[in-house]
Amino acid sequence: MAVRTRLLRPGAVTKGYSAVDVVAEPDAMLVIFRWRRDPNVYAIKVEFPAASKSPWTGLLASSIDGWATDVEYLLTEELDTRLVRRSRRTVREGHVLLDIRDAPGPWPAGFFISLVLCGDDVVLLLRQLKDDWESACGIRRSPPASVLPHAAKPGRWLAEEGMDITVPRRLIVEARLACWLQAYADNARGRPFVGHAVASWQDKRHTIARLDVVHVQPGITSEVREALVPVAVREVAEAGALRVVTAIDDPSSVDWGSGPRTMAALCSTPGSAEPQIGCLRPSD
Repeated sequence: MAVRTRLLRPGAVTKGYSAVDVVAEPDAMLVIFRWRRDPNVYAIKVEFPAASKSPWTGLLASSIDGWATDVEYLLTEELDTRLVRRSRRTVREGHVLLDIRDAPGPWPAGFFISLVLCGDDVVLLLRQLKDDWESACGIRRSPPASVLPHAAKPGRWLAEEGMDITVPRRLIVEARLACWLQAYADNARGRPFVGHAVASWQDKRHTIARLDVVHVQPGITSEVREALVPVAVREVAEAGALRVVTAIDDPSSVDWGSGPRTMAALCSTPGSAEPQIGCLRPSD
């Protein structure tokens, strides 16, 4: 009851989390929820406490309500660090069970994949940077231009590495960009940039997305390319896509199967409108 009180209230856990239920199983409880606009229903298993120890910090929990609060903090941390994308998944009746134990990273060691910010995302980030800058300096002024290089020209840094950004720039103008990912070295500088992937919306309801670009620089391990595809698929699924199509002959060496394939392992649930990936003919 304490966990239900914490997790079923409006605004619980984090932005994008929408509670469905908390149910008891013989050995644990299941926190069942929806995530952003993703059509799937997800669940996370929370063990019943065997001792008065926080599931989040491992320290002594002062009360039942305190323990339930730490369950919420644990879920906040996991979901805000992309658990839905990186977790191992088990498709069960009515939901997809996410395993929070040792969830693997969604990209190979030594690299990182993130969104190319553009439009409203840039405006929000600039506003946050301005607030942080004013707080740090104690005066009202804008941060220097060097704080957010190329903010007004999204993807310019990719072009400087020799990548073709014509397609995503056109999709931004057409208001059809579904997601734009960038891959780069996981180091203190976040350089060099080594690849990118682009998806677009194919319908006004934003239920069909198209994978338009998957590119990695020469000499970069194929694992980066293999990672860009499922990350892009999960990104558009979280935005509401029910189907992903592509005209790329081999979007990655990931085995998608032959022809249109239901992505149960990635982002679908039996009984729901299941996201699919299909191959378009070049003429489509």
